[in-house]
Amino acid sequence: MSSRKSVYAMPLAVLLLAGCGQRAVSYSRDINPIFQDNCSVCHSPGGAGFEQSGFSVATYEDVMKGTRYGPVVKPGSSVGSTLVRLVRHQADRTINMPKNYTIDLTRHDNIVLPGVDARQLPSRDVDLIAAWVDQGAKNN
Repeated sequence: MSSRKSVYAMPLAVLLLAGCGQRAVSYSRDINPIFQDNCSVCHSPGGAGFEQSGFSVATYEDVMKGTRYGPVVKPGSSVGSTLVRLVRHQADRTINMPKNYTIDLTRHDNIVLPGVDARQLPSRDVDLIAAWVDQGAKNN
């Protein structure tokens, strides 16, 4: 399957499965742990990603607020959500997420030094984020 077709196959599959009784994706149970494990080191107040973009994953409200440039989640549309495009690596390589990073152990304040390249989240996590957005990005 070409990459173009696979981009459209996932949202369609999520919609079909959602109509077949698949459980709702929960922000607190499913999505927030992904954000805390993979994004919070940079995208929380004081983090490099927060300082650069204003985007924080500290709370649901912060995620929905988006960046200083505007929202990154369009409830009901993973295809229209910048957040999903970034974690699917469908943007310029310099802004795809999450970034590889190192912690500067020579300084005792654990400075996070984000790299240029992004690492790929497990496909299950990317699919959960997309499904959550497609299901309305609820605070559940």
